[in-house]
Amino acid sequence: MGFRVAIVGATGAVGSEMLKILEERDFPVDRLLPLASPRSAGKQLRFRGEPVTVEALGSSLPKDLDLALFAASKDIAQQYARATAAQGTLVVDNSRAFRLDPDVPLIVPEVNPEAAAGHSGIIANPNCSTIAFVVAIAPLHRLAGLERATIATYQAVSGAGNPGLRELEAQTRAWAHDQAAPEPSAFPHPILFNLIPRIDTIGALGYTGEEWKMVHESRKILNHPEARIAVTCVRVPVLRSHSLAIFAELARPLGVAEACQALAAADGVQLVQEPAAEPYPTPLQAADTDTVYVGRVRRDPSHPRGLALWAVMDQLRKGAASNAVQIAELVLCGSRHGPASS
Repeated sequence: MGFRVAIVGATGAVGSEMLKILEERDFPVDRLLPLASPRSAGKQLRFRGEPVTVEALGSSLPKDLDLALFAASKDIAQQYARATAAQGTLVVDNSRAFRLDPDVPLIVPEVNPEAAAGHSGIIANPNCSTIAFVVAIAPLHRLAGLERATIATYQAVSGAGNPGLRELEAQTRAWAHDQAAPEPSAFPHPILFNLIPRIDTIGALGYTGEEWKMVHESRKILNHPEARIAVTCVRVPVLRSHSLAIFAELARPLGVAEACQALAAADGVQLVQEPAAEPYPTPLQAADTDTVYVGRVRRDPSHPRGLALWAVMDQLRKGAASNAVQIAELVLCGSRHGPASS
């Protein structure tokens, strides 16, 4: 049996990736409806070797859909998602609109699949860096209990969508041809050869919206509201894949060998650790995969129950599109691993 599927925001960076993931994972699509703003209407995309035409997002979504994958802004989600779900369509929303709504599950299938059972038509897809953190930390939390985490993220420009990619590429071309770089617009400063320690606006206590997302979303996904989490999010001149340096304080001591054993056995994790020739993953290694790569697992010598680790994940795939499709598989196909294994 196939499903009638819409992608809202089909021409953006995440929407385009959703189209690719649906095909790669052989999701049972009977009819595909790519939707975008009126300026993208009529654009031709390809799905399973066939052309599909982008349609303009109207005042509502069709009533005969089984699944709507939202890869658009918070405002679009708030305008359309509830009405779409009320029509009987499963909505998986990639924006921040519903992530902290207590009535909307926030799901990472490798970490809290059981929470999807309580949905009322809408399921939220977490922030990309949140996904990388919870997939990496959940195996250790299950074993030894997470008390506190300090995280620094190193986030690729594609986290800002196509404008972020174009900006780094334009600055790189200008530098290579000894030309003046165009004025930055996607970011507040030039990103080439630079780091920008601010993603989203600065809010309470001097932390940015991106940093607070990770704090609150991680607590919800881990069902651990008392977890103490502090985050610094940094934009880096990398095209694709986010990286995280994680320092975790646990409720009981956990040796490196035991931690590595748990990570190696965890769903969605690839441990890259000694005795590998290069015992750490890089953004290039993670690019175009759905795996959270974890390495440099080591004791934190400053804390008796502390561990340090490094995690890398393709934020367009596992951090957005793939996680959304996995949620749809979990709810509609009864599988965390795709229709083929259901």
